[in-house]
Amino acid sequence: MAQTVKKDGTVGKALEILDLVATFNRPVRFSELLSISEQPKATLYRFLQTLTNQGMLSYDEDRQVYSMGLRLVRLAHSAWQSASLAPLASEMLDILEEEVGETIHLAQMENGQVLFVDKRRSSVLFETLAQAGRIAPAHCTGVGKAILAFMAPERLERALKQQAFVPYTASTHKDRESLIAEFDTIRAEGVAFDREEHERGIISIAAPILLNNGKVVGSVSIATTTSRHSLKDLETFKPQLLQATKAIGDAATTWQFPSPK
Repeated sequence: MAQTVKKDGTVGKALEILDLVATFNRPVRFSELLSISEQPKATLYRFLQTLTNQGMLSYDEDRQVYSMGLRLVRLAHSAWQSASLAPLASEMLDILEEEVGETIHLAQMENGQVLFVDKRRSSVLFETLAQAGRIAPAHCTGVGKAILAFMAPERLERALKQQAFVPYTASTHKDRESLIAEFDTIRAEGVAFDREEHERGIISIAAPILLNNGKVVGSVSIATTTSRHSLKDLETFKPQLLQATKAIGDAATTWQFPSPK
């Protein structure tokens, strides 16, 4: 009987291991990876060796730890330049942060999750979980809901199936029905709100980035804390936010930004 091959084969396994190393956000020992990896010890070690030989990982023999390799950094930088909205949006984000004086997030959608590709932090008094390069659920973030609400039906259905609907706070949408019910309001108002749905004490207003043909390619949010502002306060930033996302969308259309899947 032929052996069953796991979906995506060896390439998929190698990428899973890269993801594991990345989740630690620090150099990591083999024993730590083994404790959370689904791969057998010998298989994990073999993949780590291959990834290290290819420059995708770096291994410090003295400390016996693995970290992300320089080749991967170069690839990430190339992806940031060619497939990220960040270079196009940089000037508009700077202007928006100066106008509103709050934290700004730029996000795109990847496999049903939001990927933060840039950030402007206006205050040292608070910090959000969102950092450039990190992912977050779409169902409970302002940037995620702003993208989902403007997706074409087929893309939206795929994204909804990828939501785990983890209840991070009492305000989190716990099922697709309650989330979908909010989309009409988001489309009518042009903005989405995070009502402490991902982090307690953190709220935001977000707007989609649309190409001139109406396709959504990302979103921008203005985030703050409930100790600094209310949701009503955030509504006053709507004109500046929409102006910024319109400018980014126009720039992305002109540049023929790659259409997201």
